[in-house]
Amino acid sequence: MNPAEDGAKRAVHGALVKVLIHRLDTRGMTLEPHASRCVRRGEVHELLTTDHTDPAPGARVDRVGFLGFVELACAGVLDRGDQVFAAGRPVGTVLGFDACHFPNHYNIIVSAPRPVTGLDLALVPETEIRFEQGTTP
Repeated sequence: MNPAEDGAKRAVHGALVKVLIHRLDTRGMTLEPHASRCVRRGEVHELLTTDHTDPAPGARVDRVGFLGFVELACAGVLDRGDQVFAAGRPVGTVLGFDACHFPNHYNIIVSAPRPVTGLDLALVPETEIRFEQGTTP
């Protein structure tokens, strides 16, 4: 998000539909050049955490923990730097997006102190996931 260009926006929220419990050190995702993505109500996207911090387009992201898949309950815009919450608890900030599975789904990559999984956070199906406006990392 660029504060000089962007105004306020709605929070995007949804429910976890599948919990993932694995992690990888050699995932090889590539950050998209886009700092934001529009999402639609009803879409399902994958959430991953990483301790990777470089948001540069094309940056490789290897160390990841898989949280799960979230079905969005409303349309909106997700921006790099948005805060991510699971059941009201902070998870991290949106680092960027990987589109290797698009148009099926985006990988929404969340920067966190360490890669955590859905199991690590005790997530269950129907856990509320929320994206709130943040600042660019």
